[in-house]
Amino acid sequence: MKSVKALVGTVTVIGAGVIGGAIVKCLVKSRIADNVIATRRDINALIPLADLGANISDNNIVAANQAEIVFLCVKPNDLERVLLEIKDELKGKLVISTAAVIPIASLEKAVPEARFVRTMPNIAAMVSESFTAYSMGTTTVLEDKEVTENLLKTMGTCMEVEEKYMDAVTGLSGSGPAFIAIVIEALTYAGLRVGLPRELSRVASAQSVLGTAKLIMEQVCSPSEIAEMVTTPGGTTIEGIYQIEDGKLRTALMNAVQAATEKSSSIRSKWGDE
Repeated sequence: MKSVKALVGTVTVIGAGVIGGAIVKCLVKSRIADNVIATRRDINALIPLADLGANISDNNIVAANQAEIVFLCVKPNDLERVLLEIKDELKGKLVISTAAVIPIASLEKAVPEARFVRTMPNIAAMVSESFTAYSMGTTTVLEDKEVTENLLKTMGTCMEVEEKYMDAVTGLSGSGPAFIAIVIEALTYAGLRVGLPRELSRVASAQSVLGTAKLIMEQVCSPSEIAEMVTTPGGTTIEGIYQIEDGKLRTALMNAVQAATEKSSSIRSKWGDE
């Protein structure tokens, strides 16, 4: 295999759970870093990451000290404790937080000497297909943005956004995989209802969503154009669309995103008050 020159030195991922573990896998697979360190309180849970080539540790202080760049992937309720634990090791370093709802101002107040980036990835990072929104901190430099994008692109697609949009991003793409999973599950059961074998129905449903998303992402068609292309007068698709509109699926999804966004804003406000 042709060798790939790493773009960064050592990257430490503090809290390699679901999202953090996915980030570790993406970083190791891409070979973007010379060294990837993953931490977690239960070090035995990190053995699969070690098998992939990551170094593992249950010592956040040592792992942060050895890093040039640190990903903070702990839960919001644990973030203050972890920052206090490793703050001396973060001085002068680029720190990328995935902690939902925690604003940049709070991160910078906790560790003024670090340069922070706030991100919102989603669970699709497990297969390198996340959409990750990111907002740069007030003390970051241009090089930090380039490095951040290179790291986030190992996980899928990324886009810089104003921080004021982060609650909405959390409600849409952060929670989105759960909403889409419900749609795919419903389509799968629909296939069973009309007599398809379970595996055939599952694959047909999931691939239909994947293929449609690819048409949109590659700008082949817009969502409305896809619907127009499939729908013919008096045909099968228009009958299905009629039932979807009658069942208010479109409204339900819009309400779901709004509710998730409002919940994110509510949690953030409470955390900020504390």
